[in-house]
Amino acid sequence: MKNHSTLKKPAIKLHAGQNVIGKWHHQSYTVVRKIGEGAIGAVYLCTQRGRPVALKISEQDAAVTVEVNVLKALKKVQGYRLGPSLLDVDDWTAPNGRVYSFYVMEYMKGDRLGAFIQAEGKKWLGVLMIQLLDDLEQLHQAGWTFGDLKTDNILVESNPPRIRLVDVGGTTRMGRSIKEYTEFFDRGYWGLGTRKAEPSYDLFAVAMVFLHIYYPRRFDRVAGEASGKLLEKKLYRAKDLDLLHPILKRALKGKYLTASEMKKDVIDKMKQLQRRSHYHKKTRQKKNYPVLESFSISIVASIYWIISLLLP
Repeated sequence: MKNHSTLKKPAIKLHAGQNVIGKWHHQSYTVVRKIGEGAIGAVYLCTQRGRPVALKISEQDAAVTVEVNVLKALKKVQGYRLGPSLLDVDDWTAPNGRVYSFYVMEYMKGDRLGAFIQAEGKKWLGVLMIQLLDDLEQLHQAGWTFGDLKTDNILVESNPPRIRLVDVGGTTRMGRSIKEYTEFFDRGYWGLGTRKAEPSYDLFAVAMVFLHIYYPRRFDRVAGEASGKLLEKKLYRAKDLDLLHPILKRALKGKYLTASEMKKDVIDKMKQLQRRSHYHKKTRQKKNYPVLESFSISIVASIYWIISLLLP
Protein backbone atom coordinates (compact mmCIF):
# COMPACT_ATOMS: atom_id res chain seq x y z
CA MET A 1 0.00 0.00 0.00
CA LYS A 2 1.34 3.41 -0.94
CA ASN A 3 1.30 6.86 0.56
CA HIS A 4 0.25 9.52 -1.90
CA SER A 5 0.85 13.25 -2.08
CA THR A 6 0.97 15.95 -4.70
CA LEU A 7 4.37 16.89 -3.28
CA LYS A 8 7.65 15.22 -4.22
CA LYS A 9 9.69 13.13 -1.82
CA PRO A 10 12.37 14.92 0.22
CA ALA A 11 16.02 14.71 -0.80
CA ILE A 12 17.66 15.92 2.44
CA LYS A 13 19.29 13.30 4.67
CA LEU A 14 20.84 13.91 8.07
CA HIS A 15 23.16 11.57 9.95
CA ALA A 16 23.57 10.75 13.63
CA GLY A 17 25.70 13.29 15.47
CA GLN A 18 25.09 16.04 12.90
CA ASN A 19 24.19 19.49 14.26
CA VAL A 20 21.38 21.52 12.76
CA ILE A 21 21.76 25.18 13.72
CA GLY A 22 18.92 27.59 12.97
CA LYS A 23 19.79 30.45 10.64
CA TRP A 24 17.63 32.99 12.46
CA HIS A 25 17.08 31.77 16.02
CA HIS A 26 20.51 30.11 16.32
CA GLN A 27 19.16 27.12 18.25
CA SER A 28 21.27 23.98 17.89
CA TYR A 29 19.87 20.45 17.52
CA THR A 30 21.95 17.25 17.47
CA VAL A 31 20.59 14.43 15.33
CA VAL A 32 20.11 11.05 17.02
CA ARG A 33 18.24 9.08 14.35
CA LYS A 34 15.49 9.30 11.75
CA ILE A 35 12.08 8.36 13.13
CA GLY A 36 9.84 8.95 10.14
CA GLU A 37 9.46 10.26 6.62
CA GLY A 38 6.49 11.87 4.95
CA ALA A 39 5.68 13.37 1.59
CA ILE A 40 7.36 16.70 2.29
CA GLY A 41 10.19 15.86 4.64
CA ALA A 42 11.86 13.60 7.15
CA VAL A 43 11.47 13.63 10.92
CA TYR A 44 14.48 13.13 13.17
CA LEU A 45 14.86 12.51 16.86
CA CYS A 46 17.26 15.17 18.09
CA THR A 47 18.52 16.49 21.39
CA GLN A 48 18.65 20.10 22.48
CA ARG A 49 20.33 20.87 25.78
CA GLY A 50 19.81 17.29 26.85
CA ARG A 51 16.08 17.04 26.07
CA PRO A 52 14.65 14.98 23.21
CA VAL A 53 12.79 16.82 20.43
CA ALA A 54 11.43 15.91 17.01
CA LEU A 55 12.73 17.92 14.06
CA LYS A 56 11.05 17.85 10.64
CA ILE A 57 13.13 19.19 7.77
CA SER A 58 12.24 19.80 4.12
CA GLU A 59 13.35 21.64 1.02
CA GLN A 60 9.74 22.77 0.46
CA ASP A 61 9.37 25.89 2.59
CA ALA A 62 5.77 26.53 1.53
CA ALA A 63 4.69 23.06 2.65
CA VAL A 64 6.51 23.51 5.96
CA THR A 65 4.64 26.77 6.47
CA VAL A 66 1.33 24.97 5.97
CA GLU A 67 2.19 22.32 8.57
CA VAL A 68 3.38 24.95 11.03
CA ASN A 69 0.09 26.81 10.60
CA VAL A 70 -1.79 23.58 11.30
CA LEU A 71 0.13 23.04 14.53
CA LYS A 72 -0.56 26.63 15.55
CA ALA A 73 -4.26 26.18 14.79
CA LEU A 74 -4.43 22.97 16.85
CA LYS A 75 -2.79 24.77 19.75
CA LYS A 76 -5.75 27.18 19.84
CA VAL A 77 -8.21 24.35 20.54
CA GLN A 78 -8.44 25.00 24.26
CA GLY A 79 -8.17 22.07 26.62
CA TYR A 80 -6.99 19.61 23.96
CA ARG A 81 -3.58 18.39 22.88
CA LEU A 82 -4.46 17.33 19.36
CA GLY A 83 -0.93 17.21 18.07
CA PRO A 84 2.65 17.76 19.16
CA SER A 85 3.54 21.14 20.65
CA LEU A 86 5.43 23.44 18.28
CA LEU A 87 8.78 24.56 19.72
CA ASP A 88 10.71 26.29 16.94
CA VAL A 89 10.57 27.21 13.24
CA ASP A 90 13.70 28.15 11.31
CA ASP A 91 15.93 27.58 8.27
CA TRP A 92 19.18 25.64 8.11
CA THR A 93 22.07 26.14 5.70
CA ALA A 94 23.51 22.74 4.80
CA PRO A 95 27.25 22.20 4.19
CA ASN A 96 26.56 22.24 0.43
CA GLY A 97 25.08 25.74 0.75
CA ARG A 98 21.44 24.76 0.23
CA VAL A 99 18.86 26.19 2.60
CA TYR A 100 16.22 23.94 4.13
CA SER A 101 13.21 24.81 6.26
CA PHE A 102 12.56 22.95 9.47
CA TYR A 103 10.37 23.02 12.53
CA VAL A 104 10.81 21.43 15.94
CA MET A 105 8.09 19.68 17.96
CA GLU A 106 7.88 17.95 21.29
CA TYR A 107 9.04 14.36 21.08
CA MET A 108 6.14 12.14 22.10
CA LYS A 109 6.96 8.78 23.64
CA GLY A 110 4.49 5.95 23.34
CA ASP A 111 3.48 2.76 21.60
CA ARG A 112 1.85 2.51 18.22
CA LEU A 113 -1.85 1.81 18.60
CA GLY A 114 -1.65 -1.75 17.28
CA ALA A 115 1.29 -2.65 19.50
CA PHE A 116 -0.49 -1.28 22.56
CA ILE A 117 -3.67 -3.31 21.89
CA GLN A 118 -1.67 -6.47 21.27
CA ALA A 119 0.21 -5.99 24.54
CA GLU A 120 -2.60 -4.75 26.80
CA GLY A 121 -5.61 -6.57 25.36
CA LYS A 122 -8.91 -5.86 23.64
CA LYS A 123 -10.39 -4.30 26.79
CA TRP A 124 -8.77 -1.06 25.59
CA LEU A 125 -10.39 -1.07 22.14
CA GLY A 126 -13.46 0.93 23.10
CA VAL A 127 -11.60 3.30 25.42
CA LEU A 128 -9.01 4.26 22.81
CA MET A 129 -11.59 4.52 20.04
CA ILE A 130 -13.58 6.97 22.16
CA GLN A 131 -10.44 9.03 22.81
CA LEU A 132 -9.59 9.08 19.11
CA LEU A 133 -13.12 10.12 18.13
CA ASP A 134 -13.14 12.82 20.79
CA ASP A 135 -9.89 14.28 19.43
CA LEU A 136 -11.18 14.13 15.86
CA GLU A 137 -14.39 15.90 16.89
CA GLN A 138 -12.37 18.79 18.31
CA LEU A 139 -10.22 18.88 15.17
CA HIS A 140 -13.29 18.92 12.92
CA GLN A 141 -14.93 21.69 14.92
CA ALA A 142 -11.76 23.72 14.44
CA GLY A 143 -12.25 23.38 10.66
CA TRP A 144 -9.73 20.65 9.82
CA THR A 145 -9.74 17.05 8.61
CA PHE A 146 -6.77 14.95 9.71
CA GLY A 147 -6.59 13.32 6.29
CA ASP A 148 -3.74 10.82 6.51
CA LEU A 149 -5.13 9.00 9.55
CA LYS A 150 -3.39 5.63 9.97
CA THR A 151 -1.93 3.46 12.71
CA ASP A 152 1.55 4.94 12.17
CA ASN A 153 0.16 8.39 13.02
CA ILE A 154 -1.43 7.33 16.32
CA LEU A 155 0.56 6.91 19.51
CA VAL A 156 -0.64 5.72 22.90
CA GLU A 157 1.13 7.45 25.78
CA SER A 158 1.15 5.64 29.12
CA ASN A 159 0.27 6.57 32.70
CA PRO A 160 -2.58 6.84 31.95
CA PRO A 161 -2.96 5.49 28.39
CA ARG A 162 -3.82 8.43 26.13
CA ILE A 163 -4.16 8.74 22.36
CA ARG A 164 -1.90 11.28 20.64
CA LEU A 165 -2.03 12.18 16.95
CA VAL A 166 1.31 12.71 15.23
CA ASP A 167 2.43 13.94 11.80
CA VAL A 168 -0.04 16.60 10.68
CA GLY A 169 1.27 16.50 7.10
CA GLY A 170 -2.08 15.32 5.71
CA THR A 171 -4.26 17.69 7.75
CA THR A 172 -6.53 19.56 5.34
CA ARG A 173 -9.04 22.40 5.63
CA MET A 174 -12.66 21.25 5.49
CA GLY A 175 -14.11 21.23 2.00
CA ARG A 176 -10.80 20.95 0.15
CA SER A 177 -9.26 17.88 -1.47
CA ILE A 178 -7.24 15.62 0.81
CA LYS A 179 -3.62 16.42 0.05
CA GLU A 180 -1.95 13.31 1.45
CA TYR A 181 -3.30 9.84 2.07
CA THR A 182 -2.31 6.20 2.44
CA GLU A 183 -4.25 3.82 0.17
CA PHE A 184 -5.35 1.25 2.76
CA PHE A 185 -6.99 3.91 4.95
CA ASP A 186 -8.36 6.00 2.06
CA ARG A 187 -12.02 5.58 1.10
CA GLY A 188 -11.21 6.82 -2.40
CA TYR A 189 -8.89 3.85 -2.96
CA TRP A 190 -11.73 1.49 -2.00
CA GLY A 191 -14.24 3.34 -4.16
CA LEU A 192 -16.42 4.11 -1.14
CA GLY A 193 -16.38 7.89 -1.29
CA THR A 194 -14.55 10.97 -2.45
CA ARG A 195 -11.34 12.52 -1.15
CA LYS A 196 -13.16 15.63 0.00
CA ALA A 197 -11.97 16.78 3.43
CA GLU A 198 -14.95 16.17 5.72
CA PRO A 199 -15.62 14.29 8.98
CA SER A 200 -16.83 11.12 7.26
CA TYR A 201 -13.46 10.82 5.49
CA ASP A 202 -11.66 10.58 8.83
CA LEU A 203 -14.31 8.27 10.29
CA PHE A 204 -13.84 5.79 7.44
CA ALA A 205 -10.14 5.83 8.30
CA VAL A 206 -10.94 5.20 11.99
CA ALA A 207 -12.65 1.94 11.00
CA MET A 208 -9.69 0.97 8.81
CA VAL A 209 -7.25 1.79 11.63
CA PHE A 210 -8.92 -0.75 13.90
CA LEU A 211 -9.14 -3.29 11.07
CA HIS A 212 -5.42 -2.83 10.51
CA ILE A 213 -4.73 -3.96 14.08
CA TYR A 214 -6.02 -7.41 13.09
CA TYR A 215 -4.61 -7.37 9.55
CA PRO A 216 -1.12 -5.91 10.16
CA ARG A 217 0.02 -6.87 6.65
CA ARG A 218 -3.02 -5.06 5.24
CA PHE A 219 -4.79 -6.35 2.16
CA ASP A 220 -5.65 -5.06 -1.30
CA ARG A 221 -8.76 -4.74 -3.40
CA VAL A 222 -9.82 -7.97 -5.08
CA ALA A 223 -10.67 -7.94 -8.77
CA GLY A 224 -14.30 -8.82 -9.33
CA GLU A 225 -15.33 -8.34 -5.68
CA ALA A 226 -17.07 -5.22 -4.42
CA SER A 227 -14.87 -3.37 -1.94
CA GLY A 228 -17.74 -2.89 0.49
CA LYS A 229 -18.36 -6.63 0.64
CA LEU A 230 -14.66 -7.37 1.03
CA LEU A 231 -14.25 -4.95 3.95
CA GLU A 232 -17.40 -6.27 5.61
CA LYS A 233 -16.08 -9.83 5.32
CA LYS A 234 -12.72 -8.83 6.81
CA LEU A 235 -14.49 -6.97 9.60
CA TYR A 236 -16.58 -9.96 10.66
CA ARG A 237 -13.53 -12.20 10.67
CA ALA A 238 -11.88 -9.94 13.25
CA LYS A 239 -13.62 -11.57 16.21
CA ASP A 240 -12.15 -9.24 18.82
CA LEU A 241 -14.07 -6.42 17.16
CA ASP A 242 -17.41 -8.25 17.36
CA LEU A 243 -18.98 -5.75 19.79
CA LEU A 244 -18.04 -2.85 17.49
CA HIS A 245 -18.99 -4.52 14.17
CA PRO A 246 -22.19 -2.47 13.55
CA ILE A 247 -20.42 0.80 14.39
CA LEU A 248 -17.39 0.13 12.18
CA LYS A 249 -19.68 -1.03 9.37
CA ARG A 250 -21.60 2.27 9.52
CA ALA A 251 -18.33 4.21 9.43
CA LEU A 252 -17.12 2.27 6.38
CA LYS A 253 -20.39 3.11 4.62
CA GLY A 254 -20.12 6.82 5.46
CA LYS A 255 -23.24 6.81 7.64
CA TYR A 256 -21.74 8.95 10.40
CA LEU A 257 -21.72 12.68 9.77
CA THR A 258 -19.82 13.61 12.95
CA ALA A 259 -17.31 11.96 15.24
CA SER A 260 -19.59 12.66 18.22
CA GLU A 261 -22.31 10.44 16.66
CA MET A 262 -19.89 7.57 16.35
CA LYS A 263 -18.46 8.18 19.83
CA LYS A 264 -21.95 8.04 21.37
CA ASP A 265 -22.57 4.64 19.77
CA VAL A 266 -19.28 3.28 21.09
CA ILE A 267 -20.07 4.48 24.63
CA ASP A 268 -23.54 2.92 24.41
CA LYS A 269 -22.00 -0.40 23.32
CA MET A 270 -19.57 -0.34 26.22
CA LYS A 271 -22.38 0.33 28.67
CA GLN A 272 -24.33 -2.53 27.12
CA LEU A 273 -21.38 -4.86 27.62
CA GLN A 274 -21.03 -3.72 31.22
CA ARG A 275 -24.71 -4.44 31.93
CA ARG A 276 -24.43 -7.85 30.25
CA SER A 277 -21.37 -8.72 32.31
CA HIS A 278 -23.15 -7.63 35.50
CA TYR A 279 -26.15 -9.81 34.62
CA HIS A 280 -23.99 -12.91 34.07
CA LYS A 281 -22.21 -12.30 37.34
CA LYS A 282 -25.50 -12.19 39.28
CA THR A 283 -27.26 -15.13 37.60
CA ARG A 284 -24.37 -17.59 37.54
CA GLN A 285 -23.90 -18.00 41.26
CA LYS A 286 -21.37 -20.33 42.86
CA LYS A 287 -19.30 -20.37 39.68
CA ASN A 288 -15.98 -18.75 39.15
CA TYR A 289 -15.58 -16.66 36.00
CA PRO A 290 -12.24 -14.80 36.54
CA VAL A 291 -11.77 -13.76 32.89
CA LEU A 292 -15.31 -12.37 32.47
CA GLU A 293 -15.23 -10.64 35.84
CA SER A 294 -11.85 -9.06 35.16
CA PHE A 295 -13.04 -7.87 31.75
CA SER A 296 -16.19 -6.38 33.30
CA ILE A 297 -14.20 -4.53 35.95
CA SER A 298 -11.88 -3.16 33.27
CA ILE A 299 -14.83 -1.88 31.24
CA VAL A 300 -16.43 -0.17 34.25
CA ALA A 301 -13.13 1.42 35.25
CA SER A 302 -12.55 2.55 31.69
CA ILE A 303 -15.98 4.21 31.45
CA TYR A 304 -15.46 6.13 34.68
CA TRP A 305 -12.00 7.17 33.47
CA ILE A 306 -13.40 8.41 30.15
CA ILE A 307 -16.09 10.41 31.94
CA SER A 308 -13.45 12.00 34.17
CA LEU A 309 -11.47 13.03 31.09
CA LEU A 310 -14.49 14.64 29.45
CA LEU A 311 -15.54 16.60 32.54
CA PRO A 312 -14.28 20.22 32.64
